[in-house]
Amino acid sequence: MRPIRIIGIDPGLRRTGWGIIETSGNRLSYIACGSVEPDPKADLALRLLGIHDGLAKILAQFTPDEAAVELTFVNRDPAISLKLGQARGIAMLAPAIAGVSVAEYAANLVKKTIVGAGHAEKAQIRVMIGVLLPKADPKSEDAADALAIAVTHAHHRTSILLKAAAS
Repeated sequence: MRPIRIIGIDPGLRRTGWGIIETSGNRLSYIACGSVEPDPKADLALRLLGIHDGLAKILAQFTPDEAAVELTFVNRDPAISLKLGQARGIAMLAPAIAGVSVAEYAANLVKKTIVGAGHAEKAQIRVMIGVLLPKADPKSEDAADALAIAVTHAHHRTSILLKAAAS
């Protein structure tokens, strides 16, 4: 059985985190992580283009088999939620264009999978990523979150595949 390469994506307008792991059975291996940071002074359309182009380069370089993106939570400010949703759309579109299937995970499920509690702090996630992927050294919380999303997908992908086969 060959390893499955997974990219996790934590969408954001200022910084979109990405993290790539491989899974083979129960074994997880760290490959790479980072963030795409479009020009914060650019208008929205150009920032979205920057996110797309950055993710497209990462996808071409690392050729993942599957992708996982965090679901957007509804913010108190509808305008912010809408903008974040647009970044999330780009985070889903880029892998889809590359022919990579995309799964979605709620933030609480990611936290529960990684830390064991659905309301964990970002610092706790970062610590657990260090335990689960000792070679990983994410430079930002967004990259650590993206690795957490990839690990969550690695743990839940079998049930998703079984559901898809049953449909």
